[in-house]
Amino acid sequence: MENFKISATELAAKIDHTLLKPEATLADIEHICRQAIHYGFAAVCVNPCYTKHAAQLLQNHSPKVCSVVGFPLGASHTRIKQAEAIQNIQDGAQELDMVINISAALTGNYEYVAQDIKAVLLTCRQANPPIILKIILEMRILLPETKLRICRIANDLGADFLKTSTGLHPAGGATIDDVKFLHQHRGSCKVKAAGGIRNLPATQDLLRAGTDRIGTSSGPAIINELIQNPQAPQKS
Repeated sequence: MENFKISATELAAKIDHTLLKPEATLADIEHICRQAIHYGFAAVCVNPCYTKHAAQLLQNHSPKVCSVVGFPLGASHTRIKQAEAIQNIQDGAQELDMVINISAALTGNYEYVAQDIKAVLLTCRQANPPIILKIILEMRILLPETKLRICRIANDLGADFLKTSTGLHPAGGATIDDVKFLHQHRGSCKVKAAGGIRNLPATQDLLRAGTDRIGTSSGPAIINELIQNPQAPQKS
């Protein structure tokens, strides 16, 4: 099998440089924003309380500001998710990662899941310019039929991305099989992998499997690994 080939610049443009830990400080946010500018990452992903500050730091720079909605449990009331999305947009977010109502999905209440997504998606589409919305499924705890139904709902509604996981659930983060599944059933959606992605081989494997965006807190280390050893073979 041929090795996966990608330049450091191309790879950086696929990475959401992420810091969603509850102990993250303002200084930490400033640090990852500087890193995002330096490496040319696609976006910086931060908790809502830091969206405005990140937007100020990244103004006139290429990395976008991404924040989260209903994170990490997905259990907020739909109206609260809408309000969180509105506040994030007002604070300068250009992309939002929303956790579905996992309980509703697990119990087969797909109508609730769809209405939950639709409400936030409408908020994103009414923004000027429209905001990218990524739907987080938490793949490791969903049955195949449930995953398939969520993929269809997100695609039918016109969401922009399907995302594997929050990265905070004890069941674990992104896997190759998760990404292959989402890629196969994505429709017009793109795919984002997140959770436990810490090195170049894992990143390459996920890209080969069909992911379009990588959410990771290890972006600088991954890019430096590629720069230092651009001919390193991919691990399969």
